[in-house]
Amino acid sequence: MVVSSTRSPLAEASPWADRLLERLPSPAGALAAVQGRGREALARQSLPNRRQEDWRFTDLAPLTALDPAALALVADGQGLAQLADCPAPAAGTVRLWLDGLSDPLAGQFLPAGLSRLTPEQLDQDLGHSLACCGSEQHWPVEFNQATARHCLALRVSGCVAETLELVAVADQQHTLLPVRVLLVLEENANLKVLQVQLGSGSSLSSLVVEAQLGQGAELLHGLLALGEGGACFLGHLAVEQASGSRFRSVAASRGWALFRFEPRISQVDGAAQTELLGLQLVEGPQVADTHSQVRFLGPDGALEQVHKAIADGRGRSVFDGAVSVPRLAQRTNANQISRNLLLSDQARIDTKPQLEIVADEVRCTHGATVSRLQADQLFYLQSRGIDAATAARLLKRGFCQEVLGKLPAAAAVWQPLQRLLAEA
Repeated sequence: MVVSSTRSPLAEASPWADRLLERLPSPAGALAAVQGRGREALARQSLPNRRQEDWRFTDLAPLTALDPAALALVADGQGLAQLADCPAPAAGTVRLWLDGLSDPLAGQFLPAGLSRLTPEQLDQDLGHSLACCGSEQHWPVEFNQATARHCLALRVSGCVAETLELVAVADQQHTLLPVRVLLVLEENANLKVLQVQLGSGSSLSSLVVEAQLGQGAELLHGLLALGEGGACFLGHLAVEQASGSRFRSVAASRGWALFRFEPRISQVDGAAQTELLGLQLVEGPQVADTHSQVRFLGPDGALEQVHKAIADGRGRSVFDGAVSVPRLAQRTNANQISRNLLLSDQARIDTKPQLEIVADEVRCTHGATVSRLQADQLFYLQSRGIDAATAARLLKRGFCQEVLGKLPAAAAVWQPLQRLLAEA
């Protein structure tokens, strides 16, 4: 059988992307070659659409509503660290400000166990995890590669005592903020990372994180994404795990006109542990979409995944979690659950946890629930003298805390529970 290499009719060039590409400055910096390849790919690819299965539930209207001719990269060295509305970092935290253009490590002291990758190491490792997870040609990834001029690339050795906090802020109209991160964890290395993404106005934030975990390495990655107005966020997380490694991802979002987050994990030899926790809140004309993929490429792997959503107003929440267990992944233990609160007759929740199992010696479960706040719980609280609004807020706090409690401790200064529930 001959397989044609011609592009599908769905892959026609996107006028939206073309207009953006016309506005971008010439490729420059350490990622100039990557930028060039990304722009060539964007010029060939169409904008994702609902005829593609993994975009079937994602309404891209908030993205296409942004004027690509008006979007502009932040000025090099704009000085994001001077933003007054950001709290001081927690004790034991190293904060870096990322704008995708300037070097966040310029003049920055790195704690023991963290070091910058050399240009040769960057060329060798950049894109490796994306390829391992099958997402190197994914449209949001190509978009990031076409626009990001700098990558925060770090090698991790030993146990890093400090938490690495990475903050990116798109707080101006028509701001395009591409952020790229590469983490290479050596054998038995240990690191905690908290990424804070803030967006407002008609801005577009793009995030691509790659992580390579050596044998016995452990990585805790937290993402706190807070948007407002017409701000859009496209995030991609690609992680490859060696045997004996442990990875936990905790992602929480609220307020974006469009939020699309895609964690993709490959256990390259099996015998690793993965934990994925997600929480997304939508109201008004907002769309929050989490698409996860976990692949077990060896035996004795483990996964625990919990995804939660609260949809109110005219908000729409989407969860699509794919778990692949091929024949060589015997004795895999994977559990996946989607729990959702639907608080409005106009809100919508689409949830699709899914398992693809070929191995015959496994323990795998999945499930999904969609409900309103429980009337008996509300009644119980009100019978104790708590008014209805406070009772509903308490139940929502308890619903969120299971996920938020797993964020790195450094997240406490950002008051994630209060911000996500819009509490004073």
